[in-house]
Amino acid sequence: MNGLARASVRFRPASFAGTFIALFFAAVVVTACGTLLQTGLTAHVAPERYARVPVVVAPHPEARIHVGHGDDAETEKEPLTDTPRLDAGLAARVAAEPGVAAAVADTSFPVQDAGQSGLTGRNWSARVIDGADAVQGRAPGAGEVVLDPATARAAHTGPGHSVTLGTPGGTTAFRVVGLTAPGGAPTAWFADATADRLSGHPGLADAVAVLGKPGVSTERLADRARHAVGGAAEVRTGNGRGAAEQPQLAEAREMLTALGGSFGGIATATAVFVVMGTVSLAIGQRGREIALLRAVGATPRQIRRTVATEALLVAPVAGAAGILPGIALARWWLDQLVHKDAVPHGVTLSVGWIPMVSAVGAGLLAALLAGRLAARRPAKARPSAALGEAAVERRRPGVIRTVLGVAAVAGGVTLAIVAAHTTGDDAANVALGVVFCFMVGVALLGPVVAWLASALLGLPLRAGGAPGELAAANTRANARRLASAITPLVLVTAFTGTLVWMQSSVAHESSRQIREGVVADQVLSGGPGLPADTAARAARTPGVDTVVGALRSGALYRASGSLNSTSVLGVDGDPAALPRVLDLGVREGSLADLTGDGRTVAVDTLLAGTAGAHVGHRISLWLGDGTELRPTVVAVYSRGLGLGSLLLPRSVVAPHASAALDTEVLVHDAPRADHGTVRRALAGLGVPGLTVTDRAGYRAQADRDLELNGWANRVMAGVLGGFAAVAAANTLVMTVLDRRREVALLRLAGTTRHQVLRMLRAEALVVAVAGLGIGGAIAWITLVPIARGLTGAAPYIPLAQPLALTAAALTLTLASTTLPARALLRTQPSAGA
Repeated sequence: MNGLARASVRFRPASFAGTFIALFFAAVVVTACGTLLQTGLTAHVAPERYARVPVVVAPHPEARIHVGHGDDAETEKEPLTDTPRLDAGLAARVAAEPGVAAAVADTSFPVQDAGQSGLTGRNWSARVIDGADAVQGRAPGAGEVVLDPATARAAHTGPGHSVTLGTPGGTTAFRVVGLTAPGGAPTAWFADATADRLSGHPGLADAVAVLGKPGVSTERLADRARHAVGGAAEVRTGNGRGAAEQPQLAEAREMLTALGGSFGGIATATAVFVVMGTVSLAIGQRGREIALLRAVGATPRQIRRTVATEALLVAPVAGAAGILPGIALARWWLDQLVHKDAVPHGVTLSVGWIPMVSAVGAGLLAALLAGRLAARRPAKARPSAALGEAAVERRRPGVIRTVLGVAAVAGGVTLAIVAAHTTGDDAANVALGVVFCFMVGVALLGPVVAWLASALLGLPLRAGGAPGELAAANTRANARRLASAITPLVLVTAFTGTLVWMQSSVAHESSRQIREGVVADQVLSGGPGLPADTAARAARTPGVDTVVGALRSGALYRASGSLNSTSVLGVDGDPAALPRVLDLGVREGSLADLTGDGRTVAVDTLLAGTAGAHVGHRISLWLGDGTELRPTVVAVYSRGLGLGSLLLPRSVVAPHASAALDTEVLVHDAPRADHGTVRRALAGLGVPGLTVTDRAGYRAQADRDLELNGWANRVMAGVLGGFAAVAAANTLVMTVLDRRREVALLRLAGTTRHQVLRMLRAEALVVAVAGLGIGGAIAWITLVPIARGLTGAAPYIPLAQPLALTAAALTLTLASTTLPARALLRTQPSAGA
């Protein structure tokens, strides 16, 4: 049997090359997703700034709720949406512990000036963490600052001179009293009390650095710190100090885990599914060989052993070949996430043996299972009837396959109905499950689907003369072969269409809400944000009627026993004046009832539906740094997707945001004021980095930001769609090359080369149209409920995208059919017959 398997691989290279390609790309996808999953589980960042500090007291990076009771009780965790902070007073409690030499609260905040970007403000006491000191001048006092030399040069200032700096606490002129040693990060050092006021979150610190007395070990020092803080914070040592430096690591780990787990699960199942289809096709193409073996006395067990041996010869080699490209894909993916600031700098790819073994093992098991199932019927055929059965294709799938296929379709319909009754992320999470169920149904019921498609599309083919008649007859008589070619194309269309069009629907609705919601005449923005006093300065400008500062942040809310993330818009001023610059589309209640104490909130209709919140009800919220609120809903509005799903006063949001800076300041001009004059006056407010645009410019920038947010979906669509496209091309090439005898007989019967090519192209058109039609229908069935859950509107599909997908599918099918067909036609008909 081993020799027969080796001969099969050697003498049927086209069939086994197709199997090798499918297994290779499956291993690439599985390795990439598995490596990202492992990276998410083990991701860490080596400490840099805290490298000299043995122990760091850091805030909890997650919000937690307890659900269930008794034995079913469990804790739900969700990374906070913004930078968490802790009570700066913990430093004094830790410092009082035996063995502690010093405990220093570390406070940081963004600072802007005209000459240096990326400047960070810090409290002077925290210089012991960096090892910084004033090498020229002295320590700062009230109204004073110490700068690094590079920042001082860029701002054209130095000791004894003044510099105007924009901070979350406002824009102020400071006297430069010293310079630190060269080579450090761009930093502005303030007196502790000044830094606390300017930070925008007074009384809170990023972390507490703990230094021990001589002879005190790190373990003992950490124990003393835990005794001092109790459960109010976490005590970190080793690489945990790096996580304290970059608290966004918790969210990045969850994202990588979700990407490698959830998407990876779908991708792995798809890869296995494609491999099984390709192996089944390869075994099916050898039906005559298996029949001959049965006719000469081979037992069913020997046939199965031969198929298994072939899988053992091809699958491990193909899987091993796909490992390095899979790691390269994972590394590129991670680098892109780091570049887009979705993952902190310093996180490295974790390459381990588990994803590699999983990739090879998944391909091997899929090949073995598919081969065994495909060889089951011909291996059990009676030797006397084996050749006769191999000559006639079985049109109907078996009972088990039919039942499973119907169940998969029913599951897809059920999930689509569930998605129609959910909103937000819950609806999006169902999307790939709906597509996958339908895809499994199409694969299992493939021969029936292909026969129906050929019967319907064969009618116009017959009008194309003899080649069309032949194509129509072939597609109906060989429904299983047609199904093998249609299924991967359905997968390309369904997965790619769902992921890309889901994002286009969200972007379109967000853009529409922004266009209709932003009614301000002028929009002020700049750098990482604008200082808190920018709105007050703008209000004093001649020709200005209404000014509202808007701070964007994030929050978590509780719904159905789980935590979900959402966006928050914090606004200052009189809420009743908000409609002059921002039309949120209030449906219930009134924004005038919004109070400045955090006891009230306005919510978007989609969030209200998910959380079951209505006017007069209370909702559980966790602000960006983990501060918990239970405000009462006073208004429900409809334009939250583009503008913010929660509306709170700025004074409530700012102390708990990563940077207490306004994202923009919205200005409504006074009646009969000249917009150009007002714009020039606002540009001269003296705020570092300030830019002024009108509502059209703001909308254009918002559209660009939304476009960036669709990158993740496009990458997932590219990975799955690209893999499925390769599988579709691979399958088409295999089916064409397997028709050597058929093509030779047609040519011997008088059919010209041109007629054969026309026949094959007509069959390729049937495959393309059927694949596009079925895949498009699956994508639409998936998109309708999910788009309504995410946006409250129907799906939006830009015309250029389906046209591009159609052109790509036609090019793929025609090229994958025509190129191998031309190779067949170069041989003499007598040799092929």
